[in-house]
Amino acid sequence: MFRRKKKDEPTDAPPAPEVTPEAAGETAAAEPAGVETPEAESVSAETSAPSADAADNGAESSAAASAKPAKSARGNRVQKIGTVASDKMQKTVVVRVDRQVRHPKYRRYVRRTSKFMAHDELGATVGDRVRIVETRPLSAKKRWRVIEIVQKAAK
Repeated sequence: MFRRKKKDEPTDAPPAPEVTPEAAGETAAAEPAGVETPEAESVSAETSAPSADAADNGAESSAAASAKPAKSARGNRVQKIGTVASDKMQKTVVVRVDRQVRHPKYRRYVRRTSKFMAHDELGATVGDRVRIVETRPLSAKKRWRVIEIVQKAAK
């Protein structure tokens, strides 16, 4: 069938020319001033970043890093609202999340239920409506955390 080519075997395609930072700067100068290539942007960003750090000894760069919110790198985490079904464990609750799905054949809405084990520092009890958010694995089955008790259970 197919065999891998060895490194020293010649190929049909011509070898790609190597671009040095000096050559990239020359090609950027040859193009119009308003148009920059991706290589020119990366080279200019690499060359300007160290000079800015050397000029102010990293004082502004550390302030800019602390001003940037840490959660933006994490992205949006999935949140669900459900009812606490069990609180028999320590700092763990079982949350039942109901959703309605349209049946593919009968075109009627059917209720589907999922159960999630969530870490609970807030002290939610059975019947409470809680908001859970996904997080790193905390145990074998626990990958969610309670962030808010939306509505306390009626007593």
